[in-house]
Amino acid sequence: MTLPASTPVKGGGALGDLEREGVPRHVAIIMDGNGRWATSRGMSRSEGHRAGTENVRRAIEAFAQEGVEYLTLYAFSTENWARPSEEVEALISLIHEVIGPESENLHDMGVRIRHIGSLGRLSDELRCAIEESVELTENNDRLTLCVAFNYGARAEILEAVRRIVREGVDAESVDEQTFAARLHTAGVPDPDLIIRTAGEMRLSNFLLWQSAYAEFYSTPVLWPDFDSVEVGKAIEAYRRRRRKFGRLDG
Repeated sequence: MTLPASTPVKGGGALGDLEREGVPRHVAIIMDGNGRWATSRGMSRSEGHRAGTENVRRAIEAFAQEGVEYLTLYAFSTENWARPSEEVEALISLIHEVIGPESENLHDMGVRIRHIGSLGRLSDELRCAIEESVELTENNDRLTLCVAFNYGARAEILEAVRRIVREGVDAESVDEQTFAARLHTAGVPDPDLIIRTAGEMRLSNFLLWQSAYAEFYSTPVLWPDFDSVEVGKAIEAYRRRRRKFGRLDG
């Protein structure tokens, strides 16, 4: 069930007590509101994207401090290519500008970077920069950061199906594990909590397979303002949820 951030949710229950309590192991975020943040301040949308990018490291640190092991950020969707070309070019240029320095910063923080999505349509330079950031941080173990860049869940699902067909896997042997192993997120646990900022209540083609039983948290706070206090509020809301995974209350 989708609930806004302000909706109180009671915890407890025998079955809920059996599930992992406290901190979600994997949090995924749809970072929304950069443009609105900039517009409200009389700034350009590109300046909003820069502010949002600058907030990423702060958010990662806050979630790491909370004990989150995996964090997935929806940085750029396959649908974002349809935005005005000037905005797309500015955003891609910004990512290219910050990926090197930020990779070094995250490496120093002990963060492992993983890319999910397609490297198609990206320039050779940006593709190499992404691959280098993954290689640089591959042995870190404080927190795994999955950056969903040029990512779309439907495209991911279709590609997994194509891989199964190409590999000649017997249809009767295909189960959830077989399928999940061919997604971009193979080896990463499904998200426990999905956060969307800026008050929106949609998944927007994000982790559709993986989010089957994720808790959803929507906050009106715009992404550049989503600070450690807001991280704490999201974690606390998660703690109050009763996760039944389709089962009845005891």
